[in-house]
Amino acid sequence: MKYRPSEVVDFVVVGAGAAGGVVAKELSAAGFRVVVLEQGPYLREKDFTHDEIHYVRHQGLTNDQKQQPVTFRRSENEPAVNFKAIAYGRQVGGGTVHFAANYWRFHESDFVERSSWGAIPGTAFADWPLRYADLEPHYAKAERDMGVSGLAGANPFDSPRSGPYPLPPMPVKSSGVLFDRGARKLGLHPYPAPVAILSQPYHGRGACTHCGYCQWFGCEMRAKSSTLATVIPMAEKTGRCEVRPNSYARRIQMARDGRVTGVVYFDARRREVLQRAKAVVVCANGVETPRLLLMSKTNRFPHGLANSSGMLGKCLMWDNSAGVQCVFEHPLNDYKGIRATRVLQDYYDCDPKRGFYGGGAMDARFGSFPASFGLGGLPPDVPRWGAEFKKALAWYFPRTMMIVGHSPSLPMERNNVTLDPAVKDAWGLPAARITFDYHADDVKCAKWLWQKQIEILEAAGAKKVWGKLNEKPGMSVHLMGTCRMGHDARTSVVNAFSQSHDVKNLFLVDGSNFVTSARQQPTATIQALAYRASGYMIEAARRGEL
Repeated sequence: MKYRPSEVVDFVVVGAGAAGGVVAKELSAAGFRVVVLEQGPYLREKDFTHDEIHYVRHQGLTNDQKQQPVTFRRSENEPAVNFKAIAYGRQVGGGTVHFAANYWRFHESDFVERSSWGAIPGTAFADWPLRYADLEPHYAKAERDMGVSGLAGANPFDSPRSGPYPLPPMPVKSSGVLFDRGARKLGLHPYPAPVAILSQPYHGRGACTHCGYCQWFGCEMRAKSSTLATVIPMAEKTGRCEVRPNSYARRIQMARDGRVTGVVYFDARRREVLQRAKAVVVCANGVETPRLLLMSKTNRFPHGLANSSGMLGKCLMWDNSAGVQCVFEHPLNDYKGIRATRVLQDYYDCDPKRGFYGGGAMDARFGSFPASFGLGGLPPDVPRWGAEFKKALAWYFPRTMMIVGHSPSLPMERNNVTLDPAVKDAWGLPAARITFDYHADDVKCAKWLWQKQIEILEAAGAKKVWGKLNEKPGMSVHLMGTCRMGHDARTSVVNAFSQSHDVKNLFLVDGSNFVTSARQQPTATIQALAYRASGYMIEAARRGEL
């Protein structure tokens, strides 16, 4: 289906990633006319290769810092520098095309932590305006639509489920076996990782072939359950959804009556086009969504569209994780297969005895490829050049594994996304300026979890353990919190259905809605929120409210 930009469609969706793909499918399946604007290209499975330099070193499926610069600073008291502080998918399917595909639900406790643990100084710590029970049916639908492999009931710390995963778990890798061994010696409870990858054929797609080229790569087998391979084709098959790639959103258009009327974007030839619509849904990610609203300021909203609260762009939450590597005596060959096959959540919940906020989860994996491993994966006491380097690389690469810990990032208003007053992108638009630093409890929690990771590897019999815990922010791929949801329009940007408090036919649906970061791995929750928001949009549109 092709629509004319002058034609008033029912919905225009900005972004074709984790949330945008779900929204497009749900709305078009319900009978609405939908245009999806995606800033990147529409790649197909035939376009993906195993070129490590392109996809890992140059991050070929993510935002290009030369075309779309991001500036970064740790506080407002220092100048922002040109730095790729964030990475997000820039093609149809977004980050789901190249993610590692960990697919964890949040826990019941994640939605009420403020009530459970009280205020945390220096933060905007709050409960969510919804509960796990409100999202559970949407988690279940996401798992069915995407095709998620896992084993229900295997994690004793899971919140209640309405049914099993649609597919059995993936085969365990060597790292999973050793992680399991070490953890169980310590009385812990590892379990099969739930992943958005097919363990067996599903809905016309083939099972994973365990090629090993998963994170940072597109899946030429369609076994990774990206929105590119799942819900976007479903949306297009309705005949009512047009996906428009290479369409770079510039501004959301607003009428005098206070409703939005469409999106102005640059097409592939960099011509400005206005796609008219009855309602707008922004699913761009936790940085690009607030950036677009900041660029869409009006006389009514001089500080950014739908920003009467002043909270737009604030409370940015970030990746907070650290890996510990180790080597074993015998080859593991863990570079084969998907990233993670075992997860542990014994340390998930907070415990006041620890003396800081937070808990964590962890998974076992091998997180590197040959060239990348040679550049940064070897232990610090190994030569970095010559014959001894080659010998060490050949010995360590097949014998190495790691545990990655995933811990919270606390919401703070001083961590934010604004428009850089001096730096422009290739389209002449203001670059995103990110101000971010960790809360002291974020650092304490990561250090504590780091020690637990080491304990497990030593219990598993590792010959050598190494790694570095970086207390300063690096690059983040989990972008959360900048359009937070809440009941109070004075302290939040959207309501519990991702609808703007200020503009009733504007929805913001992605990681920006998050009130807390839980223990990272946000994709399942982003998609559950997208299903919930879509249901609300459908009913509101049918009632004529949009």
